[in-house]
Amino acid sequence: MANKCRLLVHFLQAIRLFEFFLNNNKSVILSLIIPFIMKYLPLDPRIFIKNRQNFVKKMAPGSVAFFFSNDEQPRSADQFFPFRQNPDFFYLTGIDQEKSMLMLFPDSPNPALREVLFLLETNEHIAIWEGHKYTKEEATEASGIQSVLWLPAFEAMMKEAMMYAENVYLNTIENSRYPGEHNYRSLRFAHDLMKNYPLHNYRRATPIVTALRLIKSPAELEIIQKAIDITSGAYLRVLKFVKPGVMEYEIEAEVVHEYIRNRATGHSFYPIVASGANACVLHYVTNNQVCKDGDLLLLDTGAEYANYAGDMTRTFPVNGRFSKRQKEVYNACLRVMKEARQMLVTGTHIDAYHKEVMKIMEKELLGLGLITRHDIEKQDPANPAVKKYYPHGTSHFMGLDVHDEGHRFETFKPGMLLSCEPGIYIKEEGIGVRIENDILITENGPKDLTADVPVEVEEIEDIMNS
Repeated sequence: MANKCRLLVHFLQAIRLFEFFLNNNKSVILSLIIPFIMKYLPLDPRIFIKNRQNFVKKMAPGSVAFFFSNDEQPRSADQFFPFRQNPDFFYLTGIDQEKSMLMLFPDSPNPALREVLFLLETNEHIAIWEGHKYTKEEATEASGIQSVLWLPAFEAMMKEAMMYAENVYLNTIENSRYPGEHNYRSLRFAHDLMKNYPLHNYRRATPIVTALRLIKSPAELEIIQKAIDITSGAYLRVLKFVKPGVMEYEIEAEVVHEYIRNRATGHSFYPIVASGANACVLHYVTNNQVCKDGDLLLLDTGAEYANYAGDMTRTFPVNGRFSKRQKEVYNACLRVMKEARQMLVTGTHIDAYHKEVMKIMEKELLGLGLITRHDIEKQDPANPAVKKYYPHGTSHFMGLDVHDEGHRFETFKPGMLLSCEPGIYIKEEGIGVRIENDILITENGPKDLTADVPVEVEEIEDIMNS
C-alpha cells in the first residue's frame, strides 16, 4: 500500500510539472506539435487573437470583413516564386500559407459566421509534391481561430453572411509605393462581390489595419528584434570577411548564409552590396563587381523573420582603414544620423521631420565643401542644394513590410518603428555613405533597437583588423 501511495504522489507531481511546463513553454510545445511549416519558430497565437479583437472594435455594427492570402506568383511554366504572405492577412491570422481566407462577422445572428478561417484541404498528391500544409488543428494552434473549414465551404457561408450584413469591409493594397499593375486576389474578390451585391455599403478595411499595424505590440517587437539581431550578425560576419579582391556577390552569399542559419526566411528586401561608386546608386542590386583596395563598401540589408523586417545599413572600408576624406564624409553622415535619431519623438510627423533633417545635412555638406552659401541662396525651394548629395528621405515606417504603410503626415506615436538612414553620395569622388538604424518611438523618447551594432569609425576598424 505504501508503495502505491508513493507512486500516486509521484504521478501527481509529474502531472503538475507537465502543466507548469505547458503553461510556461507554449512556443516550445507548439514547435513539437506543429510540423515545421516555416523556418521560423511558431509564434504565440495570442498575438493574432488580440489583433483581430482590435480590428473588430473598429468595425461598424452589422458588418462583415473579408481578408485573403496573397496569390502565388508564377516564375515559369511549372514553378512559382517563393511565397510571401499578404501582411494584413498574416497580421490577423498568423497563417503563412497560400489559398487562405478569413471572414469576420462579430455580431452575426449565426454564431458560426463570426470568425472563420478557410484553408486549402491537403491530400496525398499535395503532400508528395509540395509538402506539409496546415491541418485544421494546426491552423487553430497558429491563429487562435476555433472555426477552421476547407475552402469549398466559403461560398455558402459568404452568401449567408451577405444576407445578414449591411456593411462589407474589403481589404486592398493602398500603399503609395505599390505600382498598382497587378490584379491580385483581394481586388478580384472585391470586384466580383460589388458586382453581385451592389446594394451593400462597402468600406475600406485597409486604413483600419494600417493604423493598427503602425503601433507595434510588445510581442511584435520581440519578433522584430529577432530579425534585427539576425541582421546584426550578418554585418559582423561581413566585417570579418571583407578584403580587397572579394566580389560583391560573395558578400551577399555571406549575408544569406547568416540569415538562413538563424531561421530567417531570407531577405526583407533584395540586398544592396555596393562598393566604390556603386554606392551612389541608391537601389544598386547588381552586386557583381570586385571590391577594390581603397574603396568603401555600402551594405544595406535586412533579415525577414516570421514576416517581420529588419533593415540596417553600414558603410565600411574594403581594406579595413578609412582614408582621411572617407572618415570626414562618414563622420558627417554619422552626426546627422545621431541628431535625426533624437528627433524621432511623439507629436511630430514624418514630413516635418524630414525638413528638419535636411537643415542638419545642409550644415554638414557645407563643412565638407560640397555646397556653398551661394548654392543655398540661389536654390529652388522645391529642389534644394542638399538634394544633389542627399536625394532621399531619412526615415520610413517598418514592420511586416520593410517600407511599412503610413503616410507623410502621420503623427508619431509610441510603438511606431522607423528607420533612420541619412546618406551622403559624392559620385565625382566615388564615395557613397549611408548609415541606418531602426528606431522605436516611446513615451520616454527614441529607443535604438540597433544600438549594439558597431557604428563608430574606430569600432569598425578594430573589428576589421582584429
